[in-house]
Amino acid sequence: MEPKVSIGILWNKAVSFVLNSDYSCLGKVVTEEKTVFLSNGQILWEGNMYDELYFEPQNDNASFTLKDVVIGIGFHWERKEDQVFQGALKLIVENDMITAVNIIGVEDYLTSVISSEMSATASPELLKAHAVISRSWLLAQIEKNKEIAAANEKYSTFTETEDEIIRWYDREDHLYFDVCADDHCQRYQGITRASANLVTVKQAISETWGQVLMSDNKICDARFSKCCGGVVEEFQNCWEDIPHSYLVKLRDSEHGKDIPDLIQETEAVNWIHTRPEAFCNTQDKKILGQVLNNYDQETVDFYRWQVTYSQEELSALVLKRSGIDFGLIEKLIPVQRGTSGRLVKLKIVGTKKTLTIGKELEIRRILSTSHLYSSAFTIDRKNDTFIVSGAGWGHGVGLCQIGAAVMGEQGYLYDRILLHYYVGASIETLY
Repeated sequence: MEPKVSIGILWNKAVSFVLNSDYSCLGKVVTEEKTVFLSNGQILWEGNMYDELYFEPQNDNASFTLKDVVIGIGFHWERKEDQVFQGALKLIVENDMITAVNIIGVEDYLTSVISSEMSATASPELLKAHAVISRSWLLAQIEKNKEIAAANEKYSTFTETEDEIIRWYDREDHLYFDVCADDHCQRYQGITRASANLVTVKQAISETWGQVLMSDNKICDARFSKCCGGVVEEFQNCWEDIPHSYLVKLRDSEHGKDIPDLIQETEAVNWIHTRPEAFCNTQDKKILGQVLNNYDQETVDFYRWQVTYSQEELSALVLKRSGIDFGLIEKLIPVQRGTSGRLVKLKIVGTKKTLTIGKELEIRRILSTSHLYSSAFTIDRKNDTFIVSGAGWGHGVGLCQIGAAVMGEQGYLYDRILLHYYVGASIETLY
């Protein structure tokens, strides 16, 4: 039986929404535009206070519109837009905010995710591959959350000593719903963008209905990113220190040969400063258009990229983003790299403080006004200028979306694409 999934969409002191067809709430039918407000830790709606509200659709095609949904939170493309969702709407209070939660069947959720992650021009094999990994990732996270709850132990994504702060970001940050709607989990934008490629996406969903990646009798935690930069990263270098046999280093090329030891600094520097052949080393606009939505295409350099900071700019940026006063930053020293050359630990040396930070997303977050494209970078200092040269876009673990798009364009079938990126996994039908 197809499971349901709950998705956190929006957090605010006031939430405005439009019920586009009949919904029921508190025993009565409700339609039209509504606004709820946070008041004394409860939800104020039509003069009454509630701990939560649940709007149940009265037909299969019912939808609601949420106003001013923030997308790309913390990234360079962050913006607000109105978005339309099918399924039920639940309003709860958490962290002194009203949270809007959408509850929907997994396959309808996937239809939206793939429409949001992929453009209308994506090849059928790429869409099918993405359907399987998005389904696998989602169901694996739900299972993982159950395991964490059953263990009744505090789950931490943060460690700190006098000399080191290590933090990673994962969907366990969410306690009252399964996943969020932004890039933190999987980009989910309801049916707002589903119209252009709805038929092809639904076909991909239908042809892979219930299919997941499995390894050792467990659903695979099927991670993916925009561009691996030529070598795929390992799970434990980005999140908790638990290796997964199917998320290992591999060369993003046809024969998987020539994997340099990018843990070594000299090898990483040479790798990042060149443009080796790889599936994801493409500037073909037709292929990139399959993966990148309009606002993603604002980014033109991702396989290899470069940013520069003056010493004053970098020092001010790190202070603002980390809240830690390093003084004037004098050095950025690579401490530990992963198998794709991505920095797992970086030492920041300032006139007031020296501290090692990690993991990859924390490094990217602190060194940019939004996020650096990846933590696979080198640092050169020339006088008062820091030159950061990098490779790839995202954490680089699992499927490389641009590499997979190239594979699809070259005639690879979806199962071959999946088993290229998820080593030793199998594709099985769960329901």
